[in-house]
Amino acid sequence: MNRQYDVIVVGGGHAGCEAALAAARMGCETLLFNITLDSMAVMPCNPAIGGLAKSQIVKEVDALGGEMGRIADKTAVHFRRLNASKGPAVQATRFQCDKQLYRLAMKAVLEKIPRLHLRQGLVEQLVVENGRVTGVIDQPGVFYGARAVVLTTGTFLGGLVHIGDVRYRAGRAGELAAWELSDQLKALGFETGRLKTGTPPRLRASSIDFSRTTRQDSDPDPEPFSFRSEKLRDDRLPSFFAATTTETHRLIHDNILRSPLYSGAITGVSARYCPSLEDKVMHFVGKGSHPVVLEHEGIETEEIYAKGLGNSLPPEFQEQIVHSVPGLEEAEIMRLAYAIEYDFVQPTQLKLTLETKIIAGLYLAGQINGTSGYEEAAGQGFWAGVNAALAVQKRPPFLLERSEAYLAVMVDELVTRGVDEPFRMFPSRAEYRLLLREDNATIRLSEKGHALGLITDDERRDIQKKMAQISGGISRLSAARIFPVEGTQKILTEIGTPPIKNPATLFQLLKREGVSYDNLSPLPGWEAIPDAFVKKEIEIEAKYEGYIQRQQEAISKRKGFDGVRIPADMDYAAIPGLSNELQAKLARVAPETIGQAGRIPGITDAAITALLIAIKKRENEK
Repeated sequence: MNRQYDVIVVGGGHAGCEAALAAARMGCETLLFNITLDSMAVMPCNPAIGGLAKSQIVKEVDALGGEMGRIADKTAVHFRRLNASKGPAVQATRFQCDKQLYRLAMKAVLEKIPRLHLRQGLVEQLVVENGRVTGVIDQPGVFYGARAVVLTTGTFLGGLVHIGDVRYRAGRAGELAAWELSDQLKALGFETGRLKTGTPPRLRASSIDFSRTTRQDSDPDPEPFSFRSEKLRDDRLPSFFAATTTETHRLIHDNILRSPLYSGAITGVSARYCPSLEDKVMHFVGKGSHPVVLEHEGIETEEIYAKGLGNSLPPEFQEQIVHSVPGLEEAEIMRLAYAIEYDFVQPTQLKLTLETKIIAGLYLAGQINGTSGYEEAAGQGFWAGVNAALAVQKRPPFLLERSEAYLAVMVDELVTRGVDEPFRMFPSRAEYRLLLREDNATIRLSEKGHALGLITDDERRDIQKKMAQISGGISRLSAARIFPVEGTQKILTEIGTPPIKNPATLFQLLKREGVSYDNLSPLPGWEAIPDAFVKKEIEIEAKYEGYIQRQQEAISKRKGFDGVRIPADMDYAAIPGLSNELQAKLARVAPETIGQAGRIPGITDAAITALLIAIKKRENEK
């Protein structure tokens, strides 16, 4: 059997789904492999999409033509606005989804896309000829040819599940792991490592005494993730808050050596920002309790996700730990908590397109690159799928600057810095986060999505209309002048803002804290705007104008270095003034621009100067 495709995607998690959809929608014959078609886009851990920095990624993928935001809108059952009282740069949306509805909705989309073929099976081998991937071979030995391959293996690459003293090979509990593929990547010369993650127990809702917990309902009137979604589901499910006790902590202290994290059985590196319950109890000895959040996994299921109780202790201790939490005294465990360690490929071995430097045509996305989180995976999958399709079509690659998207920050951080623990996006990683807000993702990126063929002409016209309304609204407010006369001062007092001493524009008034667009309605020059999104953008532009301008000026200064290309065959050992350590770092990352070189840890200003001199010398010699 010999079947030929443009792009093959291995793994149907959040990265694989976005990669396959992007490639197929861009016109490539695409094959998506998953070990079982029933687990595509499954949420093996938290039932939520979004969160700090993560919602920006979801919105950016949506603005470019990806799918995660739309599926979240269709399947969400709990809605929260995070940091609502803070500035727009750090505000975020978090949707709790029905897990089964989410995977089924994504599977339905995948099955209907022209040129996208789905295949259930375990890929065990890449076929590589003359330094280029030419296809894959599955477990039964069937060869599938491809011009590009995207690996999105999640936790399946060398996956090993731990529950107490028991460990077994699995990509997730009850699913096969991909060990042969992991061995081949190492044999091909890739630098790999081991990481560890885990998941908490699932409890039966009817066995929980929710009266002993604190209930949290959804925020009213939530906004969709996707600019293409007209409405959200009417179903709403609450969440509940509880906490561990001194008895919980005693149980863990007394039995800590039964945890594979502390017995030495687990060698993979855990994430500091998402520790297991064992780590929290052992590292924060003086803390009397830790939060436990109980979240429904869906409308038609009894399963409750017990966030905060993730551990890898034996079953008998897991039950005691659960029962030590108020409200969970009689709780029934439906699925045990467990830890899983898996292989990843050090992402400094990737180009900015997420194509590997060792094997041409091979792209990596998601947890194989050392990241964690559904959103980070989806963003990388989209990025890799688009670039694989563009390479097949012999078109220029899709790249964004750090000043344009959280997606670009994430990719640049991975490729330039590498990882030594599971990577997660945070707002603090984005130096231009005031410009990269979740609210303006559509404005920032939809034009690029249209250029890729992933945003339709009608969608583009709708967005351009909104942009024109924003620009027009700012112009009208900037032209509308008011004067310190009695009538104006009375209106300002009624609004709750101080009177003016000199003539001012409505745009200047809108800069004031507590003044909204509609507050200005009694003043001359104001015009009603029915679109809430347009009003919100006008308000943000007014209130943060100075900060936005300073960030734009900083971007202009930095663009000089990001625009200076470093020749791919640059011999760093031949550059005077570079230490052996810096030569090794530069050779390992092989930065594409001076800007990227400057972001490699340990690279000095003197090293950048030496690089610039070397580039100039090469240009003069031509």
